[in-house]
Amino acid sequence: MQKKTWASIVTLFAVVAGIGAGALQSKPSDAKSNAEVSPVKARGGRGVYYPNTEDLGPNEMRIISCGTGMPNQRPSQAATCFLVELGNGDKFIFDIGTGAADNIAALLIPADYLNKVFISHLHADHFGDFDALYVGGLINGRTVPLRVWGPTGDKPERGTKYAIEHLKKALTWDVTTRAGRLPASGQELEINEFDYRGENQIVYQENGVTIRSWPAIHIIDGPVSYSLEWNGLKFVFGGDTYPNTWFVKYAQNADVAIHECFIALPDLVERMNFPVARALNVGTQIHTPPPGFGKVMSLVKPRMAIAYHFFNDFDTSPKILEGIKQTYKGPLSLADDMMVWNVTKENITVRDVIFDEDVWSPPLLRKVAVDRSIMITESPWLKEHALDMGDTIQSIYDRANKLYGTNEKPDIE
Repeated sequence: MQKKTWASIVTLFAVVAGIGAGALQSKPSDAKSNAEVSPVKARGGRGVYYPNTEDLGPNEMRIISCGTGMPNQRPSQAATCFLVELGNGDKFIFDIGTGAADNIAALLIPADYLNKVFISHLHADHFGDFDALYVGGLINGRTVPLRVWGPTGDKPERGTKYAIEHLKKALTWDVTTRAGRLPASGQELEINEFDYRGENQIVYQENGVTIRSWPAIHIIDGPVSYSLEWNGLKFVFGGDTYPNTWFVKYAQNADVAIHECFIALPDLVERMNFPVARALNVGTQIHTPPPGFGKVMSLVKPRMAIAYHFFNDFDTSPKILEGIKQTYKGPLSLADDMMVWNVTKENITVRDVIFDEDVWSPPLLRKVAVDRSIMITESPWLKEHALDMGDTIQSIYDRANKLYGTNEKPDIE
């Protein structure tokens, strides 16, 4: 099930409204898709993306928006999160805002592959679901450390290392209950903190992938923007940032450039109930207004510009598009949750992701032995108050052993 189809509508509207002839670029349809086929045969040229149904080409990049909304939450749009998948098998998460873990789960990607997270800054709408990814991945069979990259702050307590270490401390009870029951390697966190002041500095370089960062301007010191370069393709993620010279300089030659574009001023006042003074400050000083987004993209000239960080509704997006049009006429997507961009050197295809809201766990990559000697159980005092379920539990074990050919025994006395 797809959350909504407005994403495709507004992208198409960008073309019709005259943003630019290249605003919606796509691969040529499969020639066979127009031919008469047997009712039992699948047709090519799908206009949507079903997770795990398409190979990713060796020279192809796939970007999925797992969160595109405002700082406040709503069911139809999670907070900021973009997943980048590469034809070499690598996968990278850029920001993991509140609610985004739900959309990531819908993609049914094995947890071991979702172990590289790049945080632009430490607002909850940009890393508020890190705990869900950390613990959820552990439950879903992650057997490798979860690796996170993020900037320092102007003080140590405002940096990524401090935030993640203290988040893990807050999860002490949760993680302790899983010791000896799940792989210890999946509980490990690798924190890579780098100087937020570095200009186009390399923060990651493995397997032919280079990720760089540079400062972003957002409320106080600390936020950063990122670029990812691989196999001649370049992806840029701005995080939250006021228009700045660093982005314009280091986002050049981007195939895809993602930059925030905040909700239009009238909706901040009339829909969000902001006082006018606050709306002006938040919408034009702390965040980037639509004409500001357009000005940035007119200087960067990416193959595809992606605007995000607004509620993408039928009556809000036209105002955003109108503001962007004042300063930018190039290729554009107005992002919504669960859109997908397939990027090659020749084409960029924009589609919606169609997914099952009732997904279960992704497949396990490998089984790893656990050290049961470190397991902590209930105290004798607590166990004294447990009901006697011996016969009931034993019968379940007996049936399971018969069904699966095992010889498991319950831990009850």
